[in-house]
Amino acid sequence: MPAAAPTVLLQLWGVDTRHVGSALTRMATTRRQLRDTPGLRFRKLLGTGSGRTFTVRDADPHRWGLLTVWDGEADVARYLAGHQALDSWDAVATERLDVRLAPLASRGRWSGVEPFGNPLPRKVDGPVASITRARIRPSKAVTFWRAVPPVSLDLQRVDGLTLALGIGEAPVGLQGTFSLWRSAEALTAFAHRRAPHAEAVRRTATEQWYAEELFARFQVRDVHGTLDHRPVEVGTRPDASPTSP
Repeated sequence: MPAAAPTVLLQLWGVDTRHVGSALTRMATTRRQLRDTPGLRFRKLLGTGSGRTFTVRDADPHRWGLLTVWDGEADVARYLAGHQALDSWDAVATERLDVRLAPLASRGRWSGVEPFGNPLPRKVDGPVASITRARIRPSKAVTFWRAVPPVSLDLQRVDGLTLALGIGEAPVGLQGTFSLWRSAEALTAFAHRRAPHAEAVRRTATEQWYAEELFARFQVRDVHGTLDHRPVEVGTRPDASPTSP
């Protein structure tokens, strides 16, 4: 792997009901289209959902994602300027959100690799993001699902959260989260000082829920596009009421 820090790009497409089938087809064809793309280190096609229970009923067939990791900014720029995979998704989507990230810390593996390298943890000012991903042991699935709702409910009450989504490579067994935060302090407060999440972390060690896990934090470099047809303003919740000037 190149020594330079990678650039991470998470893209989310919204599709209407008549194009759900086309989106499912693209979940298969995009892998081939991205093969041998210069500068592309890692890629994952993702379904999305609410993340409230991490079961099939959370899945959102109207929103799909692509996570890519690149050698550098120039490779991302070439991809965004025009690529078969990008054009294919845009052709059936009603909107797109691009979130460009720089790794701050990463622990664990995803499909046997460290996709974000091994960055030296550092502090930054401004918005940050978090990605978690786990392969759940089938024998532990029920106890894991029972533990999720309290954490998910508490997450929606936290100050400093801009956006939270469930993400996964499959509806069951390969689950993760993506979240945007106004600051590293807000993310740290949720991860380490909120009782429901702290209890889930404690149980992760004792219950052995995961066969593979990854936790990563990022500096948010840029957010462009819309989600639910509204701009995502880093620093405000997407469902926040507009304020008067």
